[in-house]
Amino acid sequence: MLKIGITGQAGFVGTHLYNTIALFPAEFERIDFQKEYFENENKLNDFVSHCDVIVHLAAMNRHNDPKVIYDTNLGLVQKLVKSLTATNSKAHVLFSSSTQEERDNLYGKSKKEGRALMIDWAANSEGKFSGMIIPNVFGPFGHPNYNSVVATFSHKLAHNETPVIDADGDLKLIYVGELVNAIISEIRSEEGKPEAIVKHTSESKVSQLLALLENYKNQYQDNGIIPTIANIFELNLFNTFRCYMDIANHFPVKFTQHTDSRGSFVEVIRLGVGGQVSFSTTVPGITRGNHYHTRKIERFAVIKGKALIQLRRIGTDEVLDFYLDGEEPAYVDMPIWYTHNIKNIGDEVLYTNFWINEFYDPIDHDTYFENV
Repeated sequence: MLKIGITGQAGFVGTHLYNTIALFPAEFERIDFQKEYFENENKLNDFVSHCDVIVHLAAMNRHNDPKVIYDTNLGLVQKLVKSLTATNSKAHVLFSSSTQEERDNLYGKSKKEGRALMIDWAANSEGKFSGMIIPNVFGPFGHPNYNSVVATFSHKLAHNETPVIDADGDLKLIYVGELVNAIISEIRSEEGKPEAIVKHTSESKVSQLLALLENYKNQYQDNGIIPTIANIFELNLFNTFRCYMDIANHFPVKFTQHTDSRGSFVEVIRLGVGGQVSFSTTVPGITRGNHYHTRKIERFAVIKGKALIQLRRIGTDEVLDFYLDGEEPAYVDMPIWYTHNIKNIGDEVLYTNFWINEFYDPIDHDTYFENV
């Protein structure tokens, strides 16, 4: 079993990598990292000495003074190299660099020089080094005005603000889940590559990104419609947008009921994609679910009975409670990387309608069990 530590564990990419390697408990063990370790030589040495693999993601991306970015990023690499040397580490170190290495800016310079320091360490030790050259990364839980333009646009639109395009350039992008898969593949290879180029998986002009995100805001957030999704990139972009919504206050969304002497009619969902529709009955006191998805879009619609739907983002403690009643039919959608469940809290059988955007595949199920 490989023991893996991630500097920058709590950051954007670090969080996704940390949560994903937990899905392989027979193959990987996570060694916890805290950012204060870089300020304590003994703690950093202890961390390094426990790792077979170190993924160095800790870095500063933005600051008003570019010199601070340069000094910070290079300083972190120097501390890591010092610790690797002091502990006589033979670890496989993966370094997160950037396609900005060749640009005339101090951020790119800090990445290029940091990678060179790691190459020197590997050459003078028995450790392995992979310098990963990474394009623009987007995905859920990135920080707006810091990690990516997708994060900035998504946050602004979801909070009814108006994004502004500074320069309508062409972007080469990779989804954070795809990057995590590339990192895991590099770990499994057990080979050092001084320059491991991570290829982008999509390209888009900034204006095209904004147009797609505006469409998701209008159709999904404002009108509850699952938009047309043409490819994997659009699925990843849509799932990214959903995570910037104010989930706690957006759900549950009440349906429009049309009632006459015959009874009532409720439209459950409008779809620009296919998928699978099902329903369940749940007896009083029983809980279903307690699992999460990393790519699937899912809707729970309560049509009869009383239910408590709970959501908790993986890696956090806050639980969101949504109370639904079939007397006023409503739905809650499940964001990716949120474990969720539904419990019958009434005295009668609970009837729930479920929609998910892809057929269930037992080989590629994208369903991971964890209690809310």
